[in-house]
Amino acid sequence: MTISSTIKSQIESGSWIRKMFEEGALLKKKYGEENVFDLSLGNPIMEPPEEFFEQLQYLASNPKPGLHRYMPNAGYLSTRTSIAKQLTKEIGLNFIAEDIVMTCGAGGALNITLKTLLDPGDEVIIFSPFFAEYIFYIQNHNGKYKIVSPDNNFYPDLNMLDKTITKKTKAILINSPNNPSGIIYPPELLEKLSIIINKKEIEFQTDIFVISDEPYKKITFDNVKCPEIFYYFNKSIIATSHSKDLALAGNRIGYIAINPKYKYKSEIIDGITFCNRTLGFVNAPAIMQHIVENLQEITIDVNTYKSKRDFMYKNLTDMGYYITKPQGAFYMFPKSPIKNELEFIEELKKENVLVVPGRGFGIEGYFRISYCLDDKTLKGSLKGFQSAINKFIN
Repeated sequence: MTISSTIKSQIESGSWIRKMFEEGALLKKKYGEENVFDLSLGNPIMEPPEEFFEQLQYLASNPKPGLHRYMPNAGYLSTRTSIAKQLTKEIGLNFIAEDIVMTCGAGGALNITLKTLLDPGDEVIIFSPFFAEYIFYIQNHNGKYKIVSPDNNFYPDLNMLDKTITKKTKAILINSPNNPSGIIYPPELLEKLSIIINKKEIEFQTDIFVISDEPYKKITFDNVKCPEIFYYFNKSIIATSHSKDLALAGNRIGYIAINPKYKYKSEIIDGITFCNRTLGFVNAPAIMQHIVENLQEITIDVNTYKSKRDFMYKNLTDMGYYITKPQGAFYMFPKSPIKNELEFIEELKKENVLVVPGRGFGIEGYFRISYCLDDKTLKGSLKGFQSAINKFIN
């Protein structure tokens, strides 16, 4: 064996998202790209806003001395200051540059945060349905993951959470708007979560951090807004990126923000900055830092995603699919018309439609649809969705 047994095992049980994407590539080769409707990968087709290209062109025409050199591991002071000012404006708490660390996307942000917090064997609680990579991120840093199941609204089962927290619980990782369901956790849920966490911290005499993965925070619909976690959890950290709100997924630019009210925030920031270096990220991409510094009030046109959501939701529910209507992000999570969603997904594949099984997100019996795609793909998939469900409901 040439690779570690751990990595070999993780590859074999790896992301269903990638597996379906790879199957889609084979189908496209066989039937032609225009005849295959791949809704598996959340890779936005939207281009960045015009302001991004203006900033990019300006930097190319007016390069600053040292533009391509290293900077402090936490990122440029000017960029962190710009983000802190925007967070202060949006959230209403007094953020400063020292509360921010620039990162290589939200994935990099989560990894350096977990590396900072976890000792071997510490537990991190995740709520299903969850982004599948969370499991690997936790295992990367010798942590153990514990899964809390949802209720019928895709909110975490609070009774189960109460029983799952132990003396070894170091963090709870939340994702709202959620990938894959598109659900946003309401204020009353966060309040109840806070009560449970506070009770358990007193019971076990431990500290429990809440890490909020928020790359979809600015992509919300129907006037629903994401509650600010800093008002509910004192020991709270945001990990986010501009992959979705500025359509910069391939540029890997994000940041960490820690609760400015947390007494020991400087120790956490020092650890995160240290881990940014020692995990090999070193620093977030320099040019992207300069660009997003001036784009903190800019977002892609969210109405584009809303129209795609409305189109898919109406058509699929009219066909008989049961779907909890997404409030944000650009996914929906229909219930499979049969118990084993893998069997139903095979029927969709016969129609050249690719989706991701729910078990890849911790819940069987559902599947994820990405609708951040071109309209031709979305419209083209409808015939296959209709044909597949007709085999089970008629």
